[in-house]
Parts: sequence; structure tokens; C-alpha cells
Amino acid sequence: MCGIAFPTDENVIVGLEKADDAGVYKITDDIALIQTVDFFTPVVDDPYWFGRIAAANALSDVYAMGGTPKTAMNLVAFPVKTMALSVLRDIIQGGVDTLKEAGVVLIGGHSIEDSELKYGLSVTGVIHPDRVLTKHGLKPGDRLILTKPLGTGIVNTAIKGGLAPDELVDRVTRLMASLNKKAAELLSGYSVHACTDITGFGFLGHLAEMIAGSPVGAVIYPEKIPVIPGAEEFAAMGLIPGGAYKNREFRESMIRFSDRTGRELQDILFDPQTSGGLLFGVPEEEAESILARLKENQMASASIVGYITADHQGTIRV
Repeated sequence: MCGIAFPTDENVIVGLEKADDAGVYKITDDIALIQTVDFFTPVVDDPYWFGRIAAANALSDVYAMGGTPKTAMNLVAFPVKTMALSVLRDIIQGGVDTLKEAGVVLIGGHSIEDSELKYGLSVTGVIHPDRVLTKHGLKPGDRLILTKPLGTGIVNTAIKGGLAPDELVDRVTRLMASLNKKAAELLSGYSVHACTDITGFGFLGHLAEMIAGSPVGAVIYPEKIPVIPGAEEFAAMGLIPGGAYKNREFRESMIRFSDRTGRELQDILFDPQTSGGLLFGVPEEEAESILARLKENQMASASIVGYITADHQGTIRV
């Protein structure tokens, strides 16, 4: 990055040399630390649920690496002169409740006064050094599985415009606040070759990271993509967040769309997600088994969305 020589040592398993969801540092032959940090401005109006969503989002990077989060520290930017402290209390309570659900201990944090509200956490997890999952390592024949439906960015745009019904607002809020904990636990019993979580770069942006620079390509089944009900209709209305256009511009050279992939679904595939699901690759013979396990554990939208091929290296065909 800009010619800067960053410090490192032999115990860094995952560092800055390749972009991944978190950093990993080996402590002993049996223990490695996973470290990550994430915070952002409110994505929902309710401060309690904003806290829950921000915490789930921060924890997700540890789950995506195959680890178990253990401790967290709050990061808060708060406009104390213009906003009631009760709002901050509700945000923190939401974060704490999500940490409790995850079995994670809050051990500190830092706050500053700012004109714009922001909240998130730094999270530390643990994993065996030999079991670290990264974005890289997909193999020809792998099936790609996605655990949550897409469309949160588009639906949130509709919510801000007052166009989403209350039932959809509640559904999307709870979806973003749901942990990837159980999905990560289930993955530990299978031969997962690569894993990431779907967040700001959208589905295709994160999949592009998984195959960029590797000797494989990907084929996506458009009809198998799980989508939040209403998202395609809102996309057709033009309720597309600006991040989706940036994601498309950045990765469009790697994507080949077929005639059966309409513009609305394309927008959803580039839609920036908040606290999205896990996307991972497993051998074909294990895919149906893990999909069934995911569905048995309340992940009804989980789907085999495509496969990895040795053809068209570095390209995604939809």
C-alpha cells in the first residue's frame, strides 16, 4: 500500500499481503488469534437494533475465518451536543445483547465526540492455526453455498424512502442482526476450501475477491440466488444504493451476464450488504449434506448458488 513497508513476523498467518476478512496471528502450535474491527453509521432508525446489527456485523469476520470470537471492545463516535444519551445507551445495549448471544465478553472500548453517529466493535477470536479459513483456495468442482438472502442495501434504501411495509422492515432488521455463528459451527465439520462473508462489496464483489489471481472461474445459477422478498421490485423502481454502482464499476470486467439475468437481479448481486451471510466453497459430494444441516438450523434461505470451474480463469459467469 503506497510503498509502505509494514511490520510483520513469522507468526502472521493472514496479514496485509492479501486482503481477507480478518488478520490471524499464531500464538502457539494450537492457538491463533483472529483480529478484526468494523464500525459504521446507522442503517436503521431504531438505536437498539442498530447496536445489534453493528455487533453482528463485526463478529461476522471472525466466523468467516472459521474462528470463535471471544472478546470485543466498543468503538463509538457520538454527537453528544445534539443527541440524547439515551440513544447511546440503547445502541450499547443492543451491542451487548448480541455479544451475549454470541458468548463474547465486552472488555473495553473507546468513544469520541463527533458530529455523526457511528458505532462498531473490534473483536478478537481464536482458532487452531491449521483450521484457518481464508477467501482463497477454491478448487474446480467446489459448490458455492450462500447462507443469507441478498438485497439489504436496496431494501434499506426503500425504508429510508418510506416505501417498505412494517413487516419487511422488521424482517430485514432481524436478518441483519442475526449471527453467522451457527453457520460457522456447521462448517467446521466439512472440507471447506474458502469462505468469506458478504458485506459492502456485494455478492459479486466478494466472490470476485475469492477467485481473483487464482486458476479458477465461477459459474452462478441466477435462479438459485436467495433474494429478500420485495428487493427486485424496489430495484426495478431504481432504489439502488450508490455503493452498488461502485461495486459494478470496480468488478464488471470480471463478470459475464447471460440474457436470463435481468438488470434487477444484477443490481442485487452488486448490492452492498450489511451483516450478510457466509459464502463458501465445498466439494460437490459434501454440498447437499451441509445445505441440509443449514436448513435444519433455521437458515431456510441457504442455497447452492453455483460452482467453481477450471475454465475461464478469473471470470464469473451468471
